[in-house]
Amino acid sequence: MKIGFTKMHGCGNDYIYINEAGAAIEEGKKAEIVRKLSDRHFGVGGDGVIFIHSLDGKATGADFEMEMYNADGSRAEMCGNGIRCVAKYVYDKGLTDKQSVRIASCGNVKYLELAVEEGKVKSVRVDMGAPILKAEDIPVVSCQEEAVAERIEVEGKEYEMTCVSMGNPHAVVFMKEWEDLDGLAIEKTGPYFENHMRFPKRTNTEFVKVLDRNTVRMRVWERGAGETLACGTGACATVVACILNGLTEDEVTVKLLGGELKILWDRKENTVYMTGPAETVFDGEIEIQA
Repeated sequence: MKIGFTKMHGCGNDYIYINEAGAAIEEGKKAEIVRKLSDRHFGVGGDGVIFIHSLDGKATGADFEMEMYNADGSRAEMCGNGIRCVAKYVYDKGLTDKQSVRIASCGNVKYLELAVEEGKVKSVRVDMGAPILKAEDIPVVSCQEEAVAERIEVEGKEYEMTCVSMGNPHAVVFMKEWEDLDGLAIEKTGPYFENHMRFPKRTNTEFVKVLDRNTVRMRVWERGAGETLACGTGACATVVACILNGLTEDEVTVKLLGGELKILWDRKENTVYMTGPAETVFDGEIEIQA
């Protein structure tokens, strides 16, 4: 089976994008194909695969759908960097001429504004919707209705986390002033957070250093992918957690390993806005046996 694809990234969070209009794949084979394509040694290489479907906007309320898989073949509900790249894909490939598009992921529709230069999308502003704070809806096992500044023991060490869902679960951990974010052994700590018994659907984990009232640094361990260079929903969850803990203003620059994202939580509207780049790396075709 030959599959055409486009490799794209948002702040280094890279995925393989496949328009299923030209490459319909059996549902039962997708997880295995995703694992093969995502392999950085024997495949294309990426944090996962995103399949794109065109929709009837009048019937569905969305123009396109993104069907996202992590590198391990598991489904994911949402990806902030991924959805920006989907917007760039559909505009740059001529699937739409609109600079405002609606994209659905797991039934939830997001609204995106495209910044276009010389006929190509350079950056995208995403209306990420309202953050989910109720513990049981994130989900996280908590003794509070909202898991804000809550203690958790991971492999014998006590941490303080604030949990937020942006359509997918996040546990945000703030580093102490004397702790070294760069030296954090995230590859050891991350899996224990991800699979901790208090997260029924596993979790993404953000380790954060607050630099000032408008700037933070973040490293992320993504559920099903490991450490990635960026996580859009994680950046949104981080800023919400910062505000809930009184650490920042409502508009924050999040510095990630792969770049920067601008996040605004409009608390009057109770809506989180994310603005960031979307880049195409290359187009290709690969033969897969599944």
